[in-house]
Amino acid sequence: MRWLISCFLLCCLWLGIVMMPAAARPSAIATSDNTEMVPADSLKKLNEFSEQAFAATEQGDYATAETYWTRIIDLFPDNAAAWSNRGNAKVSQNQLEESLIDYTKSIELAPNAPDPYVNRGAALEGLSRWQEAIADYDQALKLNPRDGGALNNRGNAKGSLGNWAGAKADFELAMQADPRQAMARANHAIALYELGETDAAIREMRGILRKYPNFVDVRAALTAVLWQENKRGEAESNWVSVENLDNRYRDLNWVKTIRRWSPKLTLALEKFLSLQ
Repeated sequence: MRWLISCFLLCCLWLGIVMMPAAARPSAIATSDNTEMVPADSLKKLNEFSEQAFAATEQGDYATAETYWTRIIDLFPDNAAAWSNRGNAKVSQNQLEESLIDYTKSIELAPNAPDPYVNRGAALEGLSRWQEAIADYDQALKLNPRDGGALNNRGNAKGSLGNWAGAKADFELAMQADPRQAMARANHAIALYELGETDAAIREMRGILRKYPNFVDVRAALTAVLWQENKRGEAESNWVSVENLDNRYRDLNWVKTIRRWSPKLTLALEKFLSLQ
């Protein structure tokens, strides 16, 4: 089984748009090592259905994508990637409990592949089942200790449990595993701020924005931190960009429960919004 590792939904790069902070990974489809045993018409359908499923996913039509993954599963019930991908389609439709069934089946079929553990962990995070999510990320990391996505996601789950020192450590490991992990850097800055390392957090946020000026999550976070540090003019200037990019940062419940900022940073944003 060949697995394509790429961030898809949830903690991906938070640049011009915002996505949920956990990453579901689409998996490349393969039947088995003995493709000569598979009828030619079945292979043709497999390729057609998988292409249509990925195309529907790119267009945001997750219900159609789910239909095509189901067709593949009907043809190849032992295809672990198809089960994992159908779980991704269900997560995209907020069918979190249902997705767990598919991810678990994928894990049964391919217990040594890290992706379905990461995907199931992301779904468990969406259900606020933090400890179970961490257990899945731990298993993925046993299989691939330098899995930056699993490390970043585990840091998010630890932060949701209030373990910000542990979260910071995981974000640092994620950054080491994949220096391109802009989301891990953003989460690391939030952890720094929560732990009282304000100057370091500001430096990290400014460094991210120099490279990714439209990284709205970081710009919103920097707004809140600067306001608390009485750098009101700079804070207001950053907020103008936030308003132009994504107005969800005015919704504190969304920031707290969906984006899952740390308590201290959420409070800083609340104070900024209340005094505007």
